[in-house]
Amino acid sequence: MSLVTDEIRASASDICHGDAICQEKSKALLTEMGLPNGLLPLEDIEECGHVKETGFVWLKQKAEKKHKFEKIDRLATYGTEVTATMEKMKIKNLKGVKTKELLLWLTLDEISVDESNTEKITFKATSGLYRTFPVSAFQVEDVKKDVEDVAVAKDAKVVEVEVAKEAQVQEV
Repeated sequence: MSLVTDEIRASASDICHGDAICQEKSKALLTEMGLPNGLLPLEDIEECGHVKETGFVWLKQKAEKKHKFEKIDRLATYGTEVTATMEKMKIKNLKGVKTKELLLWLTLDEISVDESNTEKITFKATSGLYRTFPVSAFQVEDVKKDVEDVAVAKDAKVVEVEVAKEAQVQEV
């Protein structure tokens, strides 16, 4: 059963459909709230929404996703529906996210960045257990920027090749 009701949708400040725009919106919202943009590595997102007045956020994806955060060697699963209440440097009432600790899957309830040390992020499970990690482990580079850099680099190589060909022709 969905936690996102028609009433919540009606009160939403922003609702988006489609993976590309939802990816962009979710990363932008995380950054705006002072959180690392790689916290929600979802795929095939069908819908995302945000109610600014309450901070309620939801993301719906086609299938459950497992993701390994390589920098900290931790596995997480994201259900088909992820909901939370977001505020500056904190995600509360998180639903749909579990993390593996030893042999157990723990349901996460809260994620927060320490205001006094913004290099650390703490994950709290509903059981009361918590772990702190470096924020950098959850930060991802802007993919658009990387794609643009590759395109610029390719253009630069094409120009270099053309200049080299012209130089060879002139030498003959």
